[in-house]
Amino acid sequence: MSLRHAALGALLAAAACDRQEPPQTPPRQLSESPFQYPEELWDAGVEGQTTLRIYVTSQGTVDSARVETGSGYPAFDSAALAGSRRLRFEPARRGEEAVAAWFLLPVQFQLGGDAAQPQAPAEAPPPTDSAP
Repeated sequence: MSLRHAALGALLAAAACDRQEPPQTPPRQLSESPFQYPEELWDAGVEGQTTLRIYVTSQGTVDSARVETGSGYPAFDSAALAGSRRLRFEPARRGEEAVAAWFLLPVQFQLGGDAAQPQAPAEAPPPTDSAP
């Protein structure tokens, strides 16, 4: 078998691993909200939502994060990305097994009470452009 064929086989095997059945239970956030409301948007009375695509490992940490749907305000999107790295989760599960998976995480920036809070993660397919 040539090196080219071996590399192709490894890529196909990795792709097949991503096609496993989805987790039966999504991750559950364990940490306090690490999201900081951007001061200039707070002072201006601006609210918004950024939806992140996050890859939560089987250990419950965020391995990768990117903006799936921007808020229209770069400061909200940056704050959501920065905070996502500090999130900790009880990992997703497939049966009894902790599994890594991609999820969509809406982060709501609202004036008042809990100013910047994530909502419950929703399962999402892997991004089409690259793996974590």
